[in-house]
Amino acid sequence: MRVNFGVILTGLGLLAGTIPALAHHSFAAEYDANKPMKITGTVTKMEWMNPHARFYVDVKDTDGKVTNWNFELGAIPVLLKQGWRKDSLKQGDQVTVEGSLAKDGSKSANARSVTLPDGRRVFAGSSGGNGPANQ
Repeated sequence: MRVNFGVILTGLGLLAGTIPALAHHSFAAEYDANKPMKITGTVTKMEWMNPHARFYVDVKDTDGKVTNWNFELGAIPVLLKQGWRKDSLKQGDQVTVEGSLAKDGSKSANARSVTLPDGRRVFAGSSGGNGPANQ
């Protein structure tokens, strides 16, 4: 009886580990790799959480109108390997972001690379590409 109970617990544990994967979305479902974008603006917020970190940037157009953009980054372990830290982006930082626009036309994109305030250009851990657009 103990062996069967152990096997059942192991099976349930393995099954539970797949649940987060079911909730994950694909890059192609939300973003269009054929619609690259590049903008510069001011960071308003950083969300360092799983499954993807996000940050928000105020971008001023030529008429002076400010629009807030939402950028998705990769998973935190991937970002850490790319040189990111939880405090890499702070409110008020000026950044340049390259990525792929959302398919729904919203002011959101999947970031491919980010030029940080200190001038370093870091890969954003995107699942939609192999690194910055110019590589």
